[in-house]
Amino acid sequence: MREAAFVKKHKERWQLFENVLSKKQHISPDRLSDLYIEITDDLSYAKTFYPNSNTVRYLNSIAANAHQKIYKTKKESKNRLISFFKTEFPLAFYKHQKQLLIAFLVFVFFSIVGAFSAAKDGDFLRLILGDAYVNMTLENIAKGDPMAVYKQEGQTEMFVSITINNIRVAMNAFLLGMLFSVGTLYIMMRNGIMLGSFLYFFYDQDLLWESTRTIWIHGTIEISVIIIASCAGMVLGNGLLFPGTYTRLDSFKRSVKAGLKIMVSTIPFFIIAGFLEGFVTRHTEMPDWLAILIIAASLYTIIYYYIIYPIKLTKQN
Repeated sequence: MREAAFVKKHKERWQLFENVLSKKQHISPDRLSDLYIEITDDLSYAKTFYPNSNTVRYLNSIAANAHQKIYKTKKESKNRLISFFKTEFPLAFYKHQKQLLIAFLVFVFFSIVGAFSAAKDGDFLRLILGDAYVNMTLENIAKGDPMAVYKQEGQTEMFVSITINNIRVAMNAFLLGMLFSVGTLYIMMRNGIMLGSFLYFFYDQDLLWESTRTIWIHGTIEISVIIIASCAGMVLGNGLLFPGTYTRLDSFKRSVKAGLKIMVSTIPFFIIAGFLEGFVTRHTEMPDWLAILIIAASLYTIIYYYIIYPIKLTKQN
C-alpha cells in the first residue's frame, strides 16, 4: 500500500486519538486501550514499509503520548467506581440501546402471551405459577389479605433471599447469551409468561389494582433488571453471531467485556429491589400516593440512567 493511501485509510482513527490526548474528546479507558493497540500496529506497519518517513515520526509521537495517558488511566484515583457509573458505563451503554429495546419488546410480548394463555386456560395458570402458590394466594384472598405472601418471611431474610434470586435469574439471562442469544430469549420468555400469568390471576380475582400498587413497588426495578440483564445476554450473543471485522474469538471477548459492564451496572439495582421487597412491599397498608410515588421514582431512575443519561452524555462528548 502506498504511504498516501495508508494515511488516508487511518487518519480518522489517528485524529480521534489526538483529540483524546488533547482532551478535546472523551472515550472510555477500554476504548483508549484498543486505540493504543491499533496505533502501535499502524506504527509497526509504517516502520516496515515507510522507514524514516513523516508518518513514522508522527505515529511515534502520538504513541509515546498515548502510553503516558494509558498509564495514568490505569492508575486512576480512588474514584474509579464513581467514574465507572458516572461516565464510563453510560458512554459504553449508548451503543447497546437497540438491544435494550429489543429485550423490552420481547419481554412485553411474552407477558401478553402469558396473560392471554391464562385467560383461555385455567390449568395454564397453575402450570406456570404452581398449585401451591395459587392455592395459598386464594386462601389469603379469602382471609382478606391477598398480598400476605410478602409478609411471611422476616425482613432481612427476605431481602437476602430475593436479592440472591434476582442475581441468579439475571446471571442466567446474561450467561445463556453464549448460546447465540437463544438462551437469553428463553429466560425472557419464561419470566415474561410468568409475569403475564401472575397479573391475569389477580385481574381475574378483581384485585388488579391492589396487586399492581403492591408488587410494582419492588417489581419496577426487579423486572427492569431482568430486561437489562437480557440486553447484556444479547450483547454477548451478538458478539458470536456478528463478529464484523474482528475474528469470532476477539468479537466474543469484546462482547463478554461489554456484557459484564452491563451486569456490574445492575448491582445497585439488585440491592434496591431486594430492599424494597424485603422491607417496603410488605406494608400493604401504605397509602396509594406513597406506593405510586415509589413506583414512579423507580421507573424514572431506570429510564434516566439507562436511556436518557447515556444519550445526553454521548451528545456532550
